[in-house]
Formats: sequence, C-alpha cells, structure tokens
Amino acid sequence: MAETKAAQNNASRRRLVALDDDDLAVISAHVQDAAVVAGDILWRQAEQRLVIAMRRIDCEDIIAGDCVPRRLISALRFDRVLSCRSREIDMTASELPLTLLGLEFHRGKKPGGEVMLLFASGGVLRLEVECLECELADLGPDNLDTEPAGPRNLPAGTDI
Repeated sequence: MAETKAAQNNASRRRLVALDDDDLAVISAHVQDAAVVAGDILWRQAEQRLVIAMRRIDCEDIIAGDCVPRRLISALRFDRVLSCRSREIDMTASELPLTLLGLEFHRGKKPGGEVMLLFASGGVLRLEVECLECELADLGPDNLDTEPAGPRNLPAGTDI
C-alpha cells in the first residue's frame, strides 16, 4: 500500500515550463485560485528571480471527477526578472493571505515584456522580464487540508 501511495505522489508531481505567452496561459490555468501568503513571495533581485510558494488545486483531481479536489504544495519561479513591483499588496504583512487568479504576459521589446500576477484582492505583482522563463513545480500533496479528528469550535452565531 505504501508503494502505491508513493507512486501516486510521484505521478502527481509535475513540472511545467513557460517560454512564451501560450505556455504561460497553461501555467495560469494550473495556478488559478492558488492560496499564497505574502511572506512566501520571495524577490531575489541579485539573482533576477521571483519565487512564490503556493497551495494550488490539483487540476487532475477535477478532471477525474473528484468532488473535493486536493491541494498541492507548489513553487512558481520566474527567472531573468529585471524588476518586481507590487500594487495593493502589503509585502510587509508576511501573514497576509492572497488568492492568485492568474498570470498575463504583455510583450514589450522582444524577447522581453511584463508579467502580471493578478490577485483576488485587486493586488498585482508586475515583473519586467528580459525574456519569459517561468516554471511551476509541484513539491507534493498539501497535508494541511486534512480535517482534525476531534470536534471543531465554531464562532458564536455560526449557522451549520
């Protein structure tokens, strides 16, 4: 049984690479509604790299018809980033929860342009890139989605 579970975990780990706007659209679909915490957005200016840790919905579970899809721990990486600017995201609030809606690429002087990371709060990360180099890598299943065995306390006045 343990071998089967390990095989499933390895099978669900995928790596997607984007080198053009069509590739980025595929990655954007995979990260739609991903849960991000502001403290997990790492801008490494000296390395020209932006890395974002996230909990994203496993699209394969949805395609398979699972009613409650699981989440995966994933990393989204952009290389050759010349600048990173944020709007309406308090990067000093490390525990700030964000929901990533999608990614857009706006071509500038070839092969570069701007990548926009759009968040549900209205926040935006704008990356100026020398060229588009993006990777989405799954690191494994998110075990935080499992419900605790004991009873849960609900706030007073909660309808159930």
